[in-house]
Amino acid sequence: MPEVQVLRDGLGIPESLRWHDGRLWFANWIGQEIVAVDADGTAEFTPAPVVPLMGWSIEWQPDGRLLTTGDKVRRLESDGSVSVLSEQSSNEIVADRRGNVYLNGTDFDFAGGEAPKPGYLMLLTPDGEVRKVALDIQFPNGMVITPDNRTLVVSESFAGRLTAFDIQIDGGLTNRRTFAEGLGPDGICLDAEGAIWVSTGGSSVVRVADGGEVLQRVELPEHRAPFALALGGSDGTTLYIGTAEWHSDQPISDNLDRLITGPRGGQILTVQVKVPAHRPSEYGCAPEPR
Repeated sequence: MPEVQVLRDGLGIPESLRWHDGRLWFANWIGQEIVAVDADGTAEFTPAPVVPLMGWSIEWQPDGRLLTTGDKVRRLESDGSVSVLSEQSSNEIVADRRGNVYLNGTDFDFAGGEAPKPGYLMLLTPDGEVRKVALDIQFPNGMVITPDNRTLVVSESFAGRLTAFDIQIDGGLTNRRTFAEGLGPDGICLDAEGAIWVSTGGSSVVRVADGGEVLQRVELPEHRAPFALALGGSDGTTLYIGTAEWHSDQPISDNLDRLITGPRGGQILTVQVKVPAHRPSEYGCAPEPR
């Protein structure tokens, strides 16, 4: 079994991991920072232009400008200013080369213990239009777009599955189907063979093929919950795992309270794998449209 190493610790909850411009980037929840980490663990911290402590993500547009979600969709401009692209609140985000941005979210207070409601996927077009393109998503989380720009896969955390859609020319989503199930998915990443690295719901991550076959498993230290994954490094074969302490035998509210008020125990772990990232670009977006 490949050795798991600690690249960075002392974090809140590292989420929305991305490999971009030769560094690992992620959203440091609770710390309210966007963090970029070199291969040796040296980090650069930038205050995040977001409101919520949790439930926000990052992504790059094709022109290299950084987007953040949360209470609104914001863009960090080249001159250092921040612009608002949409008033839509959302959780996770993924972009394609057409300039389309996919967002997801729910309409209930997860941290506050409110009863769950089905979530949705939304499309934010280059002209600023926002429309829902998929409904009845059981707590949507991480998303990926395949290199051919034809398929979007989303984590349905409360259903324990990865769900795939065909992407239409207008950005709409059709042909909903199960990619894999029996998991505990949150942030996910895609490799060059079309397999997806995903959390099992416990202290491990697996590489699964379309159809659900588990191709590889990596065990993590006990009570280390994987919140997000990314493939990167100089050759794309470093699997980065954003983790925080989580006790499945305790209520969600107790776990969240400990993460918010307790010591910063979040970590970025690394492990070497054989199949690299699909790497259509350095910021994770799909290639030119078909």
